Amino acid sequence: MTEESQALVRSVLVVANPAAGTTSDRLTADVLAECANRAADVRLYRTTGRGDATAAVSAARSETVGHRVPDLVVAVGGDGTVHEVVAGLVAQGPAARPALAIVPAGTGNSGYKMLWSDRPWRTALTAVLDGPRHGARLRRIDLAHLTETGAKVFLGACSGVIADALRVARSVPQSGRDRYTTAFADAAAAFTPYPGRVTVDGTPLYEGPTVLANVGGGRFRGGRYQVLPHSELDDGLLDVCVIGSPISPAEVPELTRRAAHLGLPGVHYGRGRRIVVERLDGVPLCFEHDGNLQPPDLARLTFEVLPGALPVWGADTAVLAAPAAEARA
Repeated sequence: MTEESQALVRSVLVVANPAAGTTSDRLTADVLAECANRAADVRLYRTTGRGDATAAVSAARSETVGHRVPDLVVAVGGDGTVHEVVAGLVAQGPAARPALAIVPAGTGNSGYKMLWSDRPWRTALTAVLDGPRHGARLRRIDLAHLTETGAKVFLGACSGVIADALRVARSVPQSGRDRYTTAFADAAAAFTPYPGRVTVDGTPLYEGPTVLANVGGGRFRGGRYQVLPHSELDDGLLDVCVIGSPISPAEVPELTRRAAHLGLPGVHYGRGRRIVVERLDGVPLCFEHDGNLQPPDLARLTFEVLPGALPVWGADTAVLAAPAAEARA
């Protein structure tokens, strides 16, 4: 869904995470300069800890003296920063909800890639600030609601080896997408499938040894892996891909990088409004959402779609990110 009539940007809040994986003071300064060239009111908020971005965006949605509610919130950081910004945007109901734009400054930057492919951030942000017919489109996209925690999921959520790769990445001495690529390969080589079950709208999709169950949302994880290559962000549905036996976990990184896993024995793909992911042996799931590894507290995850919940800027193409082209990236 597009919102051409609400696309003019007058006021901008830039939320920058100085601890993001590939950020810098220069990048933040450049983003501010681009915004100031086209918007009358530009503010910067630098995060200092977890939850700061959510609080800053929530506060900005309540008009204060000297500042209007922003038309645009620019998240400068990785997928975790974007997740926090989204949480602030969707809090307090739909009233005065600014649109989201992303400047990639994290490790995987999958959220940016699903919206802009590999377009340079400056080109994308300029298109956003110039408005429709300048290379950008404002859409209302779906989110997922994780009922057990109340979290709103923007990019997607995954149990199993993709989540475990985030744990491994903490000790990988690389940066950007290469860091996650190394961690994914190492995690996959050592991963043991867990006993799992996935249900879509009340109908079992898969039960058995599980390497991963990815619910979304976005097509990409780690910026390179097309686990959900058929996903559309604004169709009112959540996609889910389950990889189980007989596929070896060690094969998963290369298969998903080329989107070559679909159709193989052991791969199950579905789409629905309510998706339940379970671990059946009583052990908590290793899972992540939006690039953040979650505490191992839950053995069951219930995702419900929130249709059209978030206004977000992306490339002005019918498909937000083309899987055929990305398979060669």
